[in-house]
Amino acid sequence: MSGTLTLDSLTLPLRALRVLAVDFGHLPAPTVDVTTVYPDRLRLAFHDDLSAFEAWRSALGIDPDSVVCREQNAGQTRVLKASVDLAGAELELIGYGDVHAVAEASAA
Repeated sequence: MSGTLTLDSLTLPLRALRVLAVDFGHLPAPTVDVTTVYPDRLRLAFHDDLSAFEAWRSALGIDPDSVVCREQNAGQTRVLKASVDLAGAELELIGYGDVHAVAEASAA
């Protein structure tokens, strides 16, 4: 099967993950996604915790104005998305949070 990728094909995102583990081990643990579908991408996802997304965004120096914000699930879920290059890989941060909880936290 000549089209099959090997583990070596995922070197860039795995290297980026290693850098993150060493340099940012104190930050909240994400759901980590490395896939052969996008072999140059490392995705860190935060479910029901937009503050964890924000902690990572800030630590990585991602400009807040570059964060894409949208809603899904008929306006019930806020989705934040940002990306940055790290160790040669595209690092994608994605956060999911309840819209009502975000509104309540902002009002407090």
